[in-house]
Amino acid sequence: MASNKNQHYVPQCYLRRFSSAESGAAISLFNLDREKLIENAPIKNQCSKGYFYGDDLVIEKDLQPIEGEYSAVINQIIEPGYKLSEEHKIFLKRFWLLQNMRTDAASKRSVEMSDEMGVVAGIDPSVYRQELKDAVIQSMKIFYEHIDMVDDLKVCLIKNKTNNEFITSDDPAVLSNKWHILKKSSSGLSFGLGSAGNIILLPLTPNILCLGYDGDVYSVRHNNGWVDVKDKSDIRSLNEHQFLNCRANIYTHKSNIENELISDYAKIVSRKPILRHNITYSVLDRVDNGFKRYKVIDKKEAGDHNKALMHCQMIYPKPSLWPKQIGWRNKGFVFSNGSGVGYIRRSRIGTMTGEKFRKMRA
Repeated sequence: MASNKNQHYVPQCYLRRFSSAESGAAISLFNLDREKLIENAPIKNQCSKGYFYGDDLVIEKDLQPIEGEYSAVINQIIEPGYKLSEEHKIFLKRFWLLQNMRTDAASKRSVEMSDEMGVVAGIDPSVYRQELKDAVIQSMKIFYEHIDMVDDLKVCLIKNKTNNEFITSDDPAVLSNKWHILKKSSSGLSFGLGSAGNIILLPLTPNILCLGYDGDVYSVRHNNGWVDVKDKSDIRSLNEHQFLNCRANIYTHKSNIENELISDYAKIVSRKPILRHNITYSVLDRVDNGFKRYKVIDKKEAGDHNKALMHCQMIYPKPSLWPKQIGWRNKGFVFSNGSGVGYIRRSRIGTMTGEKFRKMRA
């Protein structure tokens, strides 16, 4: 069992595509806190922890065939003349979902949010506290239960034709939402995996990036699934998402770009959220004609209340620019029922309860 102790939350087969060595055993690591580039860092030691998925090895063994298939798919993608197939579109979207949910950063965000909600609710940490391993197991359970969550997104491959390579990170599967971030009507709302306007990003190699997007909101021109990008500013905008989303480390194929990475990070560090969630506390204020009215207050001023509500909202980074390849769809649309659920994609309507959803112009 000891040979399986070191378990990766970003798989080695993924990181090897960004290796700085011909053997595929080393990679260049840029640590954000130290602002230092470490050359030839062993890939086997990156993005891993002892028994991260548990010492029973069940999850670890379940992941092995998925990672094996990923390697096979990438081998096909990098072949000359490759055309993106429907089968590979589904696989890449589901691999993105798995990678988005399996990282140490994702699990720590879950634990941090759970801890803060416990404090706000006045729950004794000795009575209940979510452990990191519990968060990991829960994330994996959610993945398998909702494996088709992003199947409806359109997907294409970005071919980097500049000499600025794609970077990756310890939390590389990025969820963002250009429409939501720029739309004034969505102010005060957050977005999640089922939201309208979602964009998913995952660098596959230093020259290829997987882009998924809500086809009801955006339009991306491509040829057989490929989008050629020749403008360095578009590559920088895609790399910015890795800086903003990562927990601690950026990974790169190159070994001589420390000053460039320091400069790029300095330009956007103010956009990197300190916290990735916000908890709102409200107490019952009054009852009017049978309707309960709650008032948002500071928890410290709450005192004793028989009834209170907590609302947890995810906080996502707001990039400084977007690649121009992600255009707006003519007469694009989203769905809403006016509730706190926000704006969702049409594929998610059947999974929601409550007021009827109506189609709205994006």
